[in-house]
Amino acid sequence: MAEWEYAQTDREEELAELRFFSMKKKQPGGDVTFRVTVKEYASPPLGQHLRFFAEADKQVNQKTAPFLPSGWGSSVLKALADCMRLIRQFPYEGEDRD
Repeated sequence: MAEWEYAQTDREEELAELRFFSMKKKQPGGDVTFRVTVKEYASPPLGQHLRFFAEADKQVNQKTAPFLPSGWGSSVLKALADCMRLIRQFPYEGEDRD
C-alpha cells in the first residue's frame, strides 16, 4: 500500500492519485490529441472491484452515438490500454457547430 493511501479515512471519499497521458490520433482531416487521465483509487469505489480508471478528455463518434472513451483495469496499463483502444476504434468527428 502506498503511503498516500493512508490519508483516506472513509472509502466514500474516493481518494485517488491522478496520472496524465497524451495520445495523438492520426486521421485524414488532421491529428487530434487526446489527454487521458488515469485515477488510482486508494480503494475501489463502491460497486467496483478495480482500482484504476482511465478517461479521455474528448468524446468520439460524435455524429452517430457520441461517448467518452474510458476503461477500468487492475493496473495503470490495463485501464490506459482499454481507453486508448476505444479512442483508436472510433472516429473523432469534431464538435458540432449547429
